[in-house]
Amino acid sequence: MNRSDDNGHLLIFYYTGTGRYAMNVLAGALVANPATRDISILFPDTFSRLRDTIRDAAQKRRKTLVCWSFFSAGFGKAGEELASLRHTTGDGDVRHIAGGVHATAEPLQTLQAGFDYVACGEGEQIIVDLVTAFQRNQALDRIRGLNYLRNGTLSRNGRGETIVLDNHPPHCARYKKYGPMEITRGCIYACKFCQTPFVNKARFRHRSIGNIAKHVRTMHDNGLRDYRFLTPTSLSYGSPDESVNLPAIEELLGTVRGIIGPDKRIFYGTFPSEVRPEHISRQALAILKKYVHNDNLIIGGQSGSQHMLDITRRGHSVEVIEQAVRYCIEYGFKPNVDFIFGMPGESEEDAELTRMLTRKLVKLGARIHSHTFMPLPGTPLQHTAAGKVDKLTQAHLENLTAEGLAYGKWKEQIKIAEQLSAFNIPKQRR
Repeated sequence: MNRSDDNGHLLIFYYTGTGRYAMNVLAGALVANPATRDISILFPDTFSRLRDTIRDAAQKRRKTLVCWSFFSAGFGKAGEELASLRHTTGDGDVRHIAGGVHATAEPLQTLQAGFDYVACGEGEQIIVDLVTAFQRNQALDRIRGLNYLRNGTLSRNGRGETIVLDNHPPHCARYKKYGPMEITRGCIYACKFCQTPFVNKARFRHRSIGNIAKHVRTMHDNGLRDYRFLTPTSLSYGSPDESVNLPAIEELLGTVRGIIGPDKRIFYGTFPSEVRPEHISRQALAILKKYVHNDNLIIGGQSGSQHMLDITRRGHSVEVIEQAVRYCIEYGFKPNVDFIFGMPGESEEDAELTRMLTRKLVKLGARIHSHTFMPLPGTPLQHTAAGKVDKLTQAHLENLTAEGLAYGKWKEQIKIAEQLSAFNIPKQRR
């Protein structure tokens, strides 16, 4: 019998959306640590299953901890779901803990949405400390990185410990919770619209190839067919700066291929990661072509206006986007190029330059991955207006989509951007 059953405690990971990536890592951290390895975890993957699991725990009078993780785009939905849970299941002996980029950037706002605690920063050590205290019926108020409200005021315990990736597994083999393996955390590029460098610091931390190999073997032994990798910029692996370390990329991919054999599939430079356009070269594409299964690459273009690229600190030119697309086509990769529409300071001329570039790229053979600008918490653009997509651009994107030349959730993101803009008005002084 495990400790959870012995002491009547229940740990729930809400296993939904992109939060699943975090839950894989957190579950792995718990299982790898001697103090928490015996805890049992439930992984409800829909709201109804989460609700039923909490109700069952309440009927059995179990002390319950529910862990959530979400991006800023999912914050509104998470708050609505939590309010519904409070209404339909009651408070009982249950505590709801939120983590992730939004919770880290906006702890007060997340707590005001109804969460009991917010985990700020990297969660591997926080979850171990949290569950250890939970199992021992100790107070949670002094755990590093765990923040909470007292009499309506935010009480801070700092941020979670900055970890070395090799010291923590990227998945949880016991529960067969696998996903894209995180091989790099943090990003040196610090684009103004992106949360990654501001939440995880503007430097690269890479998982070593030996450690990657160890976990790939586990995945292979458990019968996984597909191997994906999570990194802010795929061709930055092994590099401390803006340079591309092609020997490290080839060693990484060659090592993985050597473990999994020729019949299983490597996906690199595609969802949920991307490639910076200035990193795409004939030499890099030749290496990818040798090892990967994906026939497409996601390229971060973002704008066809050099002015917009400069003021958002993208660090590359418009011309290099077109060059990257041409190289991809030459090597047989379908380029899916990210663009963000309606960014702060975008003029009619900037919007037209972006439309012109997208027309040129689709003629070359690319597809456009369309996004609406969202003022994400924790970024320098947090308090700017929600992205607005002008009518000419809307019609342009609809035409491209109808022809199969564009895809993306830009319409949905218009609404999310407006919601985030409203959330970004603080309820009280921090």
